[in-house]
Amino acid sequence: MSNGRRPAKTPPASVKPAKAAKKKVAKPRPIAIVPMPTSVTDLRMAADDGFARGPIAVPDLRQEGRYVYGIIPSRADVSFGKMGIGGAGELVYAVTHRDIAAVVSRTPVFIFDPTRENALAHEHVIETVMKTHTIIPMSFGTVFRTDDDIREVLRSIYPSVKDVLQQMAGKVEFGLKVTWDREHIIEQLQREHEEIHRFHLEITRKHLQSTYFARMQLGRMIDKALSERSAEYVREIYETLRAICVASRDNKPIGDKMIMNAAFLLEREREAEFDAAVNRIAKKFGDRLNFKYTGPWPPYNFVNIRLKLEPSSAN
Repeated sequence: MSNGRRPAKTPPASVKPAKAAKKKVAKPRPIAIVPMPTSVTDLRMAADDGFARGPIAVPDLRQEGRYVYGIIPSRADVSFGKMGIGGAGELVYAVTHRDIAAVVSRTPVFIFDPTRENALAHEHVIETVMKTHTIIPMSFGTVFRTDDDIREVLRSIYPSVKDVLQQMAGKVEFGLKVTWDREHIIEQLQREHEEIHRFHLEITRKHLQSTYFARMQLGRMIDKALSERSAEYVREIYETLRAICVASRDNKPIGDKMIMNAAFLLEREREAEFDAAVNRIAKKFGDRLNFKYTGPWPPYNFVNIRLKLEPSSAN
């Protein structure tokens, strides 16, 4: 099993300024934050549909903006040091509204490419802030024009964000990816699975009239057995870990070798207990499965912020 960190991928977000229009002003509109689900299997907080992708599409380096990393509970105008995205090491500070704040740094109004350098800079800020604050991470590449725009957004979404911050207080996310050697598992099935073993021997000894169709049938048998064994392994892993965590999220596996790609939300005080459980289950499976365990992260898989600006009639 390997332990490590790497920047988590987060979906891009959008903050678009409204076009100037008579008797209309550009006002930030709240994200679609939904109430906390009652099921502990999925605490995803925001709707994904209906929002444009990408940051402000104004590649004017002369115009200053604010890059937003996330939202924290804070009344104070705190600063976190010079580590902002973009390579210049801009000061990261808080823009407050009542008792919540956006963590930001100054930047040109610019489309940030999700390069490794930018992703690491974005993640470094969030990791630094989460050492002392609960943070709702903002999607990579979220840019506003001014602090006042940010305050207006915080005002608009205050009740929902306040509720989310309270529910995420003291919680962290861990990621777990489980892979196997597919060919090695197939060899095991050919030895241990009675029907597959018998059929494989018949093909090997050429006792079947049509080897081609027989091999196709064997392939279907193996695929079915692989699916059943994978589901059995994943179910056992979840049953071991779910008792310790607040919630879990099952993401789509990547590639043929991965059988599990999950995120777990847990109380920070139970980190050691969760870590011990992961190591225990990994030891149980031995060389049959490979575990990649990462964290702690902010709750990327359980909170998803998307913002946009819309024109609205002036009051």
